[in-house]
Amino acid sequence: MLRRPRRNRKSPVIRSLVEETQVTVNDLIYPLFLIEGEKQKEEVTSMPGIFRYSLDNLMDEVKASIDLGINSFCIFPSLPDAKKDKYATEGYNPDSLYNVALKELKNKFPESCIMTDIAMDPYSSDGHDGIYENGEILNDATLDILGKMALEQAKSGADILGPSDMMDGRVGFLREILDAAGFSHVSIMSYTAKYASAFYGPFRDALDSAPKAGDKKTYQMNPANSREALIEGELDFEEGADFLMVKPALSYLDIIKLLNDNFDLPVSAYNVSGEYAMIKAADKMGWLDGEKTMVEMLTSIKRAGAKIILTYFAKEFAMLQQ
Repeated sequence: MLRRPRRNRKSPVIRSLVEETQVTVNDLIYPLFLIEGEKQKEEVTSMPGIFRYSLDNLMDEVKASIDLGINSFCIFPSLPDAKKDKYATEGYNPDSLYNVALKELKNKFPESCIMTDIAMDPYSSDGHDGIYENGEILNDATLDILGKMALEQAKSGADILGPSDMMDGRVGFLREILDAAGFSHVSIMSYTAKYASAFYGPFRDALDSAPKAGDKKTYQMNPANSREALIEGELDFEEGADFLMVKPALSYLDIIKLLNDNFDLPVSAYNVSGEYAMIKAADKMGWLDGEKTMVEMLTSIKRAGAKIILTYFAKEFAMLQQ
């Protein structure tokens, strides 16, 4: 036999020499949940080890993460119902908890990369990503609200804006508003292929942001479709997105590869709450080795073509690298 592939597996050193894919902390964005109050730290029941933080404790968590080598963070607000209304007005209030937090994070950690979320659902009394009228989501009317949110987030110092709403035309709409206001340097990481997935359950638990009526299937993608992702990718590319995101990640590795193969933009993937919760639950039951499974999963996401991974495992992974 001339070819014996096992020769390249015969020792740890040789296996390391020929290793094709490596995940590092530089690939990761750490999602964090923000709540009102002071000295608050509430564990998300369905996401063991993940917490909602008041701003003072969020600052401490960011500092601890930076010390581990994590420098990119995506912030999500969890607001009481009293702050929510039909038109998500708190989302573009310059003095809101969220926009104030963005300012303080950038002031305290200017070298960090702060990514935001742009969608109505954290602020909407209807729990939808767009304006909900008579059982329908109003696409074009929603864009005006998203634009106001984007502008306030940019003013607050955000480095990357993350429109997660899946409204048609929103990337071009936001890019035009940002450029006209002098924020051409602010990036857009579009949730390009965001699927109507069952893996989002723990996240909605964390933010209490589930729809009050109906579902999100008229704007999030059908999990059965892949070619549709190319349409969304082409639109976001042409409208000025700087990154294309696939969400979720683990069940959509083919979509990550599809976008990576077809567009000359960095592809990111969101390793979502349900994917995190499954591993934590299986590890607790002794059915899987949680650490090894985490590393294997993150490696598979990068191997598929994701240059960037948003993951709740970011801090745990970073600690393993110490």
